[in-house]
Amino acid sequence: MTDPTDSGDAPRLAGYVATWRSACADFVALAREIPEEQWELPTDLDGWSVIDNVAHTAHLEAVLAGAPEETIEVPKSAHIKGGTGWYTEQGVLARRGRTMAQLADEIEQSVALRGKALDENPPTDGAAAPPKTPGDIGWSTEILLRNRPLDIWMHEQDIRRAIRKPGGLDSLAAQHTVRLLATSLPLVVGKRVAPPAGTVVVVDVPEAGLTAGVIAGDDGRAKPTPDTANPTVRITLDAESWIILGGGRRTPDRVSARIEGDQELGRQVLNCLAVTP
Repeated sequence: MTDPTDSGDAPRLAGYVATWRSACADFVALAREIPEEQWELPTDLDGWSVIDNVAHTAHLEAVLAGAPEETIEVPKSAHIKGGTGWYTEQGVLARRGRTMAQLADEIEQSVALRGKALDENPPTDGAAAPPKTPGDIGWSTEILLRNRPLDIWMHEQDIRRAIRKPGGLDSLAAQHTVRLLATSLPLVVGKRVAPPAGTVVVVDVPEAGLTAGVIAGDDGRAKPTPDTANPTVRITLDAESWIILGGGRRTPDRVSARIEGDQELGRQVLNCLAVTP
């Protein structure tokens, strides 16, 4: 995903903050409703239960609000891949034994603290370095504020699928995530699939009001195109399938997708849609 910034950053960044607040409120409300017998249900994230997803969210929000980083031993495990996996696992393990209510309280307290700081010093420059990022990753303010609602909402959906309580597909964070995932379609088509120049790929998510089209160029890149009437392939997905694939939660054979046109190209695109950790 790119890092778009311009001279009018402040309104856009404020929108991200508002969406983040809404995502956190929805997440906490869901967490507080989950009965204890569902806390340990597995989710689409290998090695993480329902309560682990909540602990992970509590960890990142606490760190962003100024809490010290936890440094604890992380045993080797098949689901931990790379430095990011090791870092996020620390936060989850550090919260083992806490109840869902305690984790929800931690999130609320962290959001209130960080929200106060953002209100007192609203971000105005998307390219500037934020006060803190998870694991001190080199994100700009733009990327941090843009990614937090996506991450929180994706974990809300991980939990909802695990406890079989669908919902939240029409929230501010849902709309934000659906649009944000679409910005990666040029990368998916141009770099990962790399079809011949002139190839047009269109993804439709009707229930989310999304139609995203890209065309492959002679330079090996793909760029957005408004000409979506007669593409090389058109892929139609429901909103849940779109975010499941974009989030790398499941393989294409486990979601609902309709391919019109070049079937092989459509399958290649579906196999390459995962763009979030």
